[in-house]
Amino acid sequence: MSTAGRTSARGRLAPAFAALWLTASALPLHAQDTGGVGAVRGQVTGSGDAAPDVAVCIIATGQCDVTGADGRFAIDGVRAGAYRLEILAPGRPGFQSQEVEVRAGLDAVVEVELPALEAFEQTVTVTAPAQRIPEEIKNSGFLVSASDVADSAGALQDVSRYVQSLPGAVIGTDDFRNDLIVRGGSPLENLYVVDNIDIPNINTFATFASAGGTVSMLDAALIQDVTFLAGGFSAAYGNRTSSVLQVTQREGSRTALAGRATLGFAGAGVVAEGPLGRAGRGSWIASARRSFLDLVTDDVGIGGVPVLYTVNGKVVYDMSPRDRVWLVNVSGFDEIRLGLTGDSDPSDELSNLDIRYDGRRSATGFNWQRLFGSRSVGLLGVTYSRATVNQRVADLIRNGIPPSGTSVEDQIAAGTVVFEEGSTESETTVKYDLTTWLPLVGKLQAGASVKRFGVRYDTASPFGSDSPYFPDPDVNPFRLDERISPTAFGSYLQGTRPVAGRLSATLGLRFDRYEYLGASRVTPRVGLDYAVTDRVSLRASYGRYVQQPFFVFLTAYPENRGLEPFEADHYVAGVAWAPGARTRFTAEAYRKEYRDYPVSSQVPSLSLANVGDTFAVRDIVFPMVSAGRGRAEGVELFAERKAGAGRWHGQANLALSRVRHAGLDGVLRPGSFDYPFVANVVGGLRLSREWDVSMRLAWLGGRPFTPFDEARSVAQRRAVYDLAQVNAGRAPDYVRLDLRVDRHFELAGRGVTVFAGAQNVTNRRNVAGYSWDRRQNRARVSEQLGLFPILGLDWRF
Repeated sequence: MSTAGRTSARGRLAPAFAALWLTASALPLHAQDTGGVGAVRGQVTGSGDAAPDVAVCIIATGQCDVTGADGRFAIDGVRAGAYRLEILAPGRPGFQSQEVEVRAGLDAVVEVELPALEAFEQTVTVTAPAQRIPEEIKNSGFLVSASDVADSAGALQDVSRYVQSLPGAVIGTDDFRNDLIVRGGSPLENLYVVDNIDIPNINTFATFASAGGTVSMLDAALIQDVTFLAGGFSAAYGNRTSSVLQVTQREGSRTALAGRATLGFAGAGVVAEGPLGRAGRGSWIASARRSFLDLVTDDVGIGGVPVLYTVNGKVVYDMSPRDRVWLVNVSGFDEIRLGLTGDSDPSDELSNLDIRYDGRRSATGFNWQRLFGSRSVGLLGVTYSRATVNQRVADLIRNGIPPSGTSVEDQIAAGTVVFEEGSTESETTVKYDLTTWLPLVGKLQAGASVKRFGVRYDTASPFGSDSPYFPDPDVNPFRLDERISPTAFGSYLQGTRPVAGRLSATLGLRFDRYEYLGASRVTPRVGLDYAVTDRVSLRASYGRYVQQPFFVFLTAYPENRGLEPFEADHYVAGVAWAPGARTRFTAEAYRKEYRDYPVSSQVPSLSLANVGDTFAVRDIVFPMVSAGRGRAEGVELFAERKAGAGRWHGQANLALSRVRHAGLDGVLRPGSFDYPFVANVVGGLRLSREWDVSMRLAWLGGRPFTPFDEARSVAQRRAVYDLAQVNAGRAPDYVRLDLRVDRHFELAGRGVTVFAGAQNVTNRRNVAGYSWDRRQNRARVSEQLGLFPILGLDWRF
């Protein structure tokens, strides 16, 4: 029986605190912040037995629920914040808990043990929150904490790099890139959402033909929670076919000014925060970072030094008890020069090029959350994002090998420009989400969004592509001078409720309209969860997902404008066991079936699904048709222990998978992201109050590669694939061990952490791939990053 909206509890509150043992664990509510609210759920017991007819109320809001025969309660639609609970058991005086933190998009799950009457003067205690999967995430959901990103070895304070260690995600072909490759899908298939604003790319040093980069624009010091959905996600998310990465940034302090200085892989930074308005009604927080390597050297072995600036900010204000607004900005500015220097390795392809790049990208979002009564919430979001990329690529040996003794300056001056662009993409999004809880229907979610794109391309590839997939050089030259402003519309409806006994179901339907393609799609989503016991559940989900190809592909050639949205069906089933509040084991099997994938109209074996983790735009833009198909299937095992009162935490996972894609010829071949097995072990150990150590071990089965056609490659002095053996070869396994040591101390009464470590501590020569040495006219092995030192600082003041 529900008593939502009940307000009389405060009057019956006992004047003294009573004994209450609460085990609180924050876990994802629905892995989507469609309402910007959370929930409080749990069970009340007395003397070890379920306690029925107990009223549990949030004192500050008056929201209540009464436990059923099993002692369970659920208070939904709770705005993020810290709240005390009032517990009203029949025949007993009311008593309070300590504060329970509720976060946007998460459940605070508590276990309440009613004390004996004679113990009523004891102190109230609440244990630290932990994370696990709730009933509304049927499959493939992972909650990542701020400390996971900031403190883990190998993550480099980059959210995408940490997610690469979770089941379903893998490291790409270049350790300097942070692409997300999820369950065999291309890096182009992933959605990024930050505080309810869609961001096309959260990374610096990115292009319009990729969704990855080098360093995240998001400062780990501002992250509160990260939700990663590797498949089977809900109807609230559209226009992506692989995964969703959702980031919630924390609020600033509502009580006092505070600051923080940081030093890490992304550079040196400062964070400032403080209250906004009176009586703690709001807060602000801002971060600014700048890389610093250019201050000490002009070359880090790539012909230059990356220079980047990032700015993050968030302002939150409660206009009334029912109205909250927040403003978010994420921005990045970067530039780099790559190519030939006096110290370059002549066998490295970079020595044949002169690349100049600078990029600007920013996303700003405004959100207004309105609570309607105690069981409904609406969230209005308005976002504007803009990205500009300027780059110029010159080939220094296109017209022949320069004579011995030619200076670097003369070689650069004589280079031929093969690619050049000065382009801008923008998105203006207006969306509204409504979440309500109805007596017979259960939880109902509905929403709609409108996007208007602003695309301005000024791009030239005068000699076309030298991609090794093409047996002849200089194919498909293009000059793109395009201005378009298409729109896209999406809407969804989704309901979640218990069906019978221990079975709950989520049913959803989504509609998407792509104006530029003149295409509409309706896609279903279904999820089931059967609780075998309180700790073991069986879960299954199905969903169809659609995605419009990126505009740079659609506009490059006239025939590409006839492309269709490509689709992927996700089938996921698994079992989850949570033996403790901070411990979880899962096993999942999945299958993804692709159709209408863009493929080359000229090379029968080439699919866009097999490219994407590269900076070389000119090699992945080609004439296409929507005739590709593919399949990815696998099994994933996962075990985790979240950080808490114990000395150690960590997670381990093993994935076995098989990925196949077909081009225009319809022949299914190993996909470029087909790793037969992936194993990760990530963890940390608290040695003492002053010392922590963390590690990551990644072991990936060899990635497919296509052997060269030696005769053609030698004759043309460039890489040319043997198209009869597309992805028929296998590179050696990738193995990398990362270590990090943290030292904590105080300086002038303020907490300071200094850390040091290394990526690839064994200096293993992992193979990135195989390239063609155009100067020596022979094949060469390209290696991943060797031993890479890590140093950093975090000073709170």
